[in-house]
Amino acid sequence: MDKEKLNPANIIKAKEILGLEEEATLYEIKKAYHKLALKYHPDKVKKEEKKQVEEKFKQINSAYKLISNYITNYRISFRNEDIKRMLVDKKTHDHLKRFYDDWWGKI
Repeated sequence: MDKEKLNPANIIKAKEILGLEEEATLYEIKKAYHKLALKYHPDKVKKEEKKQVEEKFKQINSAYKLISNYITNYRISFRNEDIKRMLVDKKTHDHLKRFYDDWWGKI
């Protein structure tokens, strides 16, 4: 993968193509990719839609490859405090975020 392609703007565009949130697990990334790949696979559509779907399918594959490259080269922390922070489940994280956003927004 070209270093030129691995830049913030392209990563954000890839995230949007895959329909990912601001944060995503590897499972969520793969799930989003597989869902879109099935929906836009050229063999799954009518002949007259094939050309249009082929382009979308290429975009989805390219976005997944870019995101995969990005996370493959992402440095993972094994510091105790980082592990604890990362183990907080998404539901708890979202709840705490709403609480603190509301709290700090009122000051």
